[in-house]
Amino acid sequence: MTPSPSPLLVIYTGGTLGMVDSPEGLAPGRDIEARLRRALAGLPPARQAALAEFQVLETATPIDSSSATPTDWQALAGLIAERYATYAGIVVIHGTDTLAWTAASLAYQLQGLDRPVVVTGAMRPLEAPGSDALANVEVALRFAADPRLQEVAVCFAGRLLRGVRSRKWQTREADAFVSPNLPPLGECVDEDAVLYPGRGLERQQRGAPRFELPDYTPLAHGAVPRIVLWPGMTAWQLEAWLADDRVQGALLELWGGGNLPGDPSLAGVLARASGEGKLLAAVSQCPYGAVAIGDYAAGRPLIEAGVLSGDDMTPEAAVTKLVHLLAQPLPEAERRRRFLLPLVGERSPPER
Repeated sequence: MTPSPSPLLVIYTGGTLGMVDSPEGLAPGRDIEARLRRALAGLPPARQAALAEFQVLETATPIDSSSATPTDWQALAGLIAERYATYAGIVVIHGTDTLAWTAASLAYQLQGLDRPVVVTGAMRPLEAPGSDALANVEVALRFAADPRLQEVAVCFAGRLLRGVRSRKWQTREADAFVSPNLPPLGECVDEDAVLYPGRGLERQQRGAPRFELPDYTPLAHGAVPRIVLWPGMTAWQLEAWLADDRVQGALLELWGGGNLPGDPSLAGVLARASGEGKLLAAVSQCPYGAVAIGDYAAGRPLIEAGVLSGDDMTPEAAVTKLVHLLAQPLPEAERRRRFLLPLVGERSPPER
């Protein structure tokens, strides 16, 4: 593909890709622009020529992504919103541990994108032997220059995944990310970045971008917990989470197709929390497939308690969506309605 005449913007937030050795071990490094350009200069001339021009912006304090919070998601979306119109596309370099969370949140905040935002990172630092960093950056730059891509995507190990459908699935392997319930948007084929027709959001999003950039600060420190059920879980343990006034919503990770233990006191805790206006949703602990709350008798109490089905959403997509909706001045009924709708391709459309 011919590089775009407009430059790309590369935003460096930290993460393993840019890390350097320190007395305490690997730590976020600086001077990323010079390091990236030096690495890219080692590519064959034809591949260098195929890359679009780019500029680099480092965030004020690059971090290990394990330290990221919703306020970091908000700050990054703000940076992109301020600058996106100047650039043909944007590449975000991010740590892998919470990369899928950030990509999902960006998708909700940057709705209606008319150009690519590609999030990438690496399992090894840029200068480390056998690093995957250079390959990931090269392919991310290629996809970010393709105007047909009009959404937030994750580029890793030669594949392009919808950001709001992605999950980190490996702790050490280079092929670290998967998209359990949606096929890749594109792949690197014979050194070309190939978008698969009909898989992107470009035909669904028309008109000017409709960014939603609410203040996440009130929700940044535990207001939306992720609660994974386990055999033997009791009502007092669930209540310890949901009865706290600082909690505004929660994601439940259920068994199988969406079942709850038979203890009626558990459903009672959920009903009380929902009655207080807390936004509760549920997904399956199984990475593939969807919850179908109510198909089994064991799931009926969830419906009666007002718990919303997350369908085939990832936990990352569901939590970030809850945060995004709770951060906006919406009536409770409207929040519930929007959660059940696919806003940015994060869940399968409802059956007609």
